[in-house]
Amino acid sequence: MLAVASSDPVMSVLGPIGLAAAVGTALVVDMGVGLHLPRSRTLADIASDGPRLEELAPGRPGVAFVSAGGLAADSARPLVHRIARHWPAVVVRAGPSGWDGPTAPLFPLYPGWLAPDHGGAAVWQRVPGGSNPPGPGPVLPSLRRAATDRMLRGGLPRVDRWVRAWREVWTLPWA
Repeated sequence: MLAVASSDPVMSVLGPIGLAAAVGTALVVDMGVGLHLPRSRTLADIASDGPRLEELAPGRPGVAFVSAGGLAADSARPLVHRIARHWPAVVVRAGPSGWDGPTAPLFPLYPGWLAPDHGGAAVWQRVPGGSNPPGPGPVLPSLRRAATDRMLRGGLPRVDRWVRAWREVWTLPWA
């Protein structure tokens, strides 16, 4: 299980999707705001009613999503760990209150005064005309507009250079 945290609203959504797509079959747990899918059960529903059999393990290859549904991170953590035992990979989209577990910070490499000043290890997202990373960690290639549009519309990215670059993130010791 690995969380992704970004203060950039677009990267906070795209990063966990890329990390999940890099392993092929994964569950993305959204502890932030914004990925709730209509008519889908949330972690709050699962905590209240108990998990359904199909929620405990993947029924097919691919990326599945579940939102917190208002469940706080400290209340969600035991449930997420229980569900994670049966999934090949779990990606947590860390929310404003963070996530108590391994977390990869993600920063877009904006130019000029928007450039990140985080000096620690992180995942760095290249942007056109952007800056160099101020700290160690993998540097993701620029995202193609079509991939960004696809993910923001609820789809998954094709396995390309960007998705393959996320594979390295799984191998690093995040605190």
